[in-house]
This record gives sequence, structure tokens and C-alpha cells, in this order.
Amino acid sequence: MAGYGLVNLIREFCDSFGVIVPFKALSCATLVCLGADEIIMSKMGLLSPIDPSITSPYGPWVPRPDMPGTNALVPVNVEDASSYLEFARGAGIKNEENLTRVFEKLSGSVPPLTLGAVYRAREQIKFLAKTLLSYHIKDEQLIERIISVITKERFSHEYLIGRREAKEVIGLPVVDIPESLEQKITTLFSEYSSLLNLNTSYTPEEVLAGKSEGVGQFDRAIIESRDMTHVFRTKKAIKRVEVVQPGTLVPVVGYQERILSEGWFEDNTL
Repeated sequence: MAGYGLVNLIREFCDSFGVIVPFKALSCATLVCLGADEIIMSKMGLLSPIDPSITSPYGPWVPRPDMPGTNALVPVNVEDASSYLEFARGAGIKNEENLTRVFEKLSGSVPPLTLGAVYRAREQIKFLAKTLLSYHIKDEQLIERIISVITKERFSHEYLIGRREAKEVIGLPVVDIPESLEQKITTLFSEYSSLLNLNTSYTPEEVLAGKSEGVGQFDRAIIESRDMTHVFRTKKAIKRVEVVQPGTLVPVVGYQERILSEGWFEDNTL
């Protein structure tokens, strides 16, 4: 819903809405691309299917291998649940009694309320995709084909869709660009990557720099217009602590983190 709402908001303020994909624009970001009049993808640009996963308090629980004696709630992928029933039919199970047993087996592993949420999510994602595509595509058959491909015909949520497939196979409004523009896009992406530390894994010790306590500042998202730059910024206090676990003599190093402030700030120095 965040991607859907974002597209609708942006389109209220513009006559034409375009999206630039320098690298990965997966899942919800792909949904945003569906609402664009044109999509510019670099050679490294990637989209993905938009089949969601549902995490429900009524969902299945499985044992955690890292914490014996405890269980973890498992997300249920929308297309996985649907594919299970389709697999049963494809395996030759046709009569109503046997299909009922197959469904009972599924509902024994995935609670019925979660299965209901799965069905609603599946229908909702199709509705959102169709609404966004209809903003700029009037061919109903093309819309239905695009939705079918990106919701179920690529089989895995991890499937990666490159520029050529997005344009020539799926039929998305991907536009060709000159090499000079692609170089500028790559340079801009590198600037954002540096500002947001996208290539740096977070470790408390890097913030502490040898001290026992410190304050870290993390810029996590940037919105720029012609005249202003806003950044979503988090400041947190970090403290190194040593804890002796029951039954052990050697202390274990851990970290306490406390958020001091978080939100959008105007920062035109970036």
C-alpha cells in the first residue's frame, strides 16, 4: 500500500511521472514503476515480481534452530499457497473428495484465517497493479498480461527482471536512453550510495571507534526537489556492555542502542 499511495501522491503534482532505476527496484519498488508513464533502467537496473508474503499472528510457527525450545512465526507467500493447490490438480487429483483432502492438509499447516488473508492479498495486489497500469496504458489485454507475468508467471519472488525483459517480453514502458545519460544516472546513484552508506554493513564498533559509548547518525532516505533536500535521519546512542551468561565464566560483549531522534529533516548541505 505504501508504493500505491506514493504513486498517487506524486501524480497529484505532475502531468507526467517517470521512474529511474539505476540498480534494484524490487517488490514494492516494482509496483511504483507500474504507475510510471515511462521507466528508465540502466544496464544494471532490475525489477522483480510483486507477489507479497503475509505475516499473521495466526500463521504457522516452526522451531528456531538457533534457539532450541522456541518457535518463530513464518511468513506465507501468496503464490506459494495458490501453487500448492494448482500442483495437486496438475498431479492428476481431480475429484472433489481428494481435492478436499488436499485443502485440509494445507489448512492444517496454514491456519484458515491466514489463508483468507493470503487470498485477499492476492486479489489486492492484482487490483493495485491494474489501477496503476491503467493510468497510462489503455490496452486491457496488455494490462492483464503484465499483471499475470509479474504476479505468478516468474514463479519466484527472488526472480530478477532486467531491462530487455521488462521492455520486450513483459511490455512495460521502458525507454531507451543514450550512453551519456546512463553515465549520469550511474554517477548520481554512486552519490546517493555514498551519502546513505549503502555499501557499508552496520557495526556498532565502527560508530564507537574504540570508545565504550557514542552517538551515531544514519541518513536512511533522501527526497530532493529543485529547491530543497529532505533526509530521513536517525540518531542513536550506542553503548558497549559485557554480560556474563549463566554457566559461563567468559563475558560476552553486547551493545545497547537507544534512538535519540528520528524523522525527516531539511538539509540542503547534502
